[in-house]
Amino acid sequence: MLKKIIFITIGLINCLSAGESEKPNIIFLLADDQSIYSVGAYGNQDVQTPHMDQLAKDGLIFDKHYNTTAICKASRANILTGMYEYKTRANFSVPDMDEQIWKRSYPVLLREQGYLTAFAGKFGVKIKGRGQGLPKTDFDFWAGGYGQTSYNSKKNKALRKYAKEYPHSTLAYAAYGRDVIKDSVAQNKPFCLSISFKAPHKPATPDPRFDHIYKGKIFKKPGNYGREYSKHLSEQSKQGRQYIRFEEWEYDRDYDKVMATYHQQIYAIDVALGMLRKELDNQGVAENTIIIYTSDNGFLCGSHGYGSKVLPLEESSRAPLIIYHPKAKTTGKVLRSSKLTANIDFAPTILKLAGIPVPESMDGKSLLSLLDDEKDGGHEQIAFINTWGELATKSLTTITEKYKYTYWWYGDDTMEPDEDLFDVSKDPLELTNLNRNPEYQALLDEMRSKYDEELELWKEANQDDPHYSIYNVLFDRNVDMEAKNKLLVRLRKSKGKAKK
Repeated sequence: MLKKIIFITIGLINCLSAGESEKPNIIFLLADDQSIYSVGAYGNQDVQTPHMDQLAKDGLIFDKHYNTTAICKASRANILTGMYEYKTRANFSVPDMDEQIWKRSYPVLLREQGYLTAFAGKFGVKIKGRGQGLPKTDFDFWAGGYGQTSYNSKKNKALRKYAKEYPHSTLAYAAYGRDVIKDSVAQNKPFCLSISFKAPHKPATPDPRFDHIYKGKIFKKPGNYGREYSKHLSEQSKQGRQYIRFEEWEYDRDYDKVMATYHQQIYAIDVALGMLRKELDNQGVAENTIIIYTSDNGFLCGSHGYGSKVLPLEESSRAPLIIYHPKAKTTGKVLRSSKLTANIDFAPTILKLAGIPVPESMDGKSLLSLLDDEKDGGHEQIAFINTWGELATKSLTTITEKYKYTYWWYGDDTMEPDEDLFDVSKDPLELTNLNRNPEYQALLDEMRSKYDEELELWKEANQDDPHYSIYNVLFDRNVDMEAKNKLLVRLRKSKGKAKK
């Protein structure tokens, strides 16, 4: 009888152990400034992205994925916490992220539930009270970097041992990731590996081992390339650095050279993806590892005569998203989802994959239903936010599966407050602004109402916040410009007194 009890006990322990090991591993890969037209699976025949394309064939590709704030720090905060910027209060013009917000991020919650967590690359967010703002002690494996980081592997302490073989950081991050996978498998624990590549962020610094890939290549320009396609866009959108960088970054004079450099950096990320997938196979864990591939924002490479990101235009607000879940029903069927998704969805998705409750504070939605049915899930609408840069370019946008509406609140002697309305389902290049077409008045009114709904959520979260409550007024369509100007005068005076 005693032997029988012992055998039963051992069996239960083995079952529990097996159940623990069956928790899926998760790899989250984040490029920096990667547009959808840099991936072959999104239709660009000029580029070479074989591993990204294979991941898309194996998994699910998302055609309407947006970053709710298209700039590094804010977008990364969105990703980590599953919340909009007005809740994370993280951007370059505001203080560091509060510790209590960070404690509800997906890496912290995963580790609390027994996951080995690893981070490599550009962290991009500062946490209050941490050394350099980096939460390295909250990870089991850390190769994160401060600020913009470097393309030189030797400048990251954790990458130095890979620097001889991989002097450029893109492949060094992959080498580091391989070791994380090996170590995690050896410990028989589920892992979450997050790698944030610096590429293809400026200053453009491609790995020279891939110089041959696009040498002499002539690239097809997008159908909205050049300044002639910005005439119908708001004057506000032309006030920031995005407009002048069309010329500063030589999209106007040397398009092929600039794009060859850009795509060469992404080619290296593609190679890194291949290295990681091969290691998963070598360690025998590929069938229990989910891979999420995306970018912190898109990038304007000459579309409408703009460069960089930040603005609500499709090229900068949308980003590639591919998810491979080996056990999902869409796997291997070469399917695409046209449902509306956002970067605030990653944290709840990762937590759901790990079987961890999603905090109520998160604004995002899990994408797991879409992985079983590409038509089941997503958002009815999301907000796109910009509170960084020139005053005129700051704005709030509402996006649905079909339409995009932006209210440009700013006005002065040279411009009046304005609106943009695009049917992005039929006009993804945003060539026709419907804002003054009387045939679309009913649609305009509908999108204004959706915009007002998003602003009300903003106001509820920011009644007293000194950095975000000002937009309760500035972004309100029903407050006239005179009242807004009085607010701005008081704000400038208070800042002047603070400096004294």
